[in-house]
Amino acid sequence: MRTAAHLKAGEKAVIEDINNDHPSARRIMEVGFTPGEIIELAFEPVFKDPIAISIRGTVIAIRKSEAECILIDHIKD
Repeated sequence: MRTAAHLKAGEKAVIEDINNDHPSARRIMEVGFTPGEIIELAFEPVFKDPIAISIRGTVIAIRKSEAECILIDHIKD
């Protein structure tokens, strides 16, 4: 399954699950990344880290290593 770390700029996806075995899983869920939410990669910097993800009307910057625990499914246009 794809993770949020693999999103392209402007691509939207729905969160399917959070990998609870990942060290950052609890923090990710505490800031609002929960299953069923739609996310969009709002900004990808030149050096690829951190990434900015839009969720619930807010843009949150997270490391790509943290985004690896967010399991996603692509939204078809």
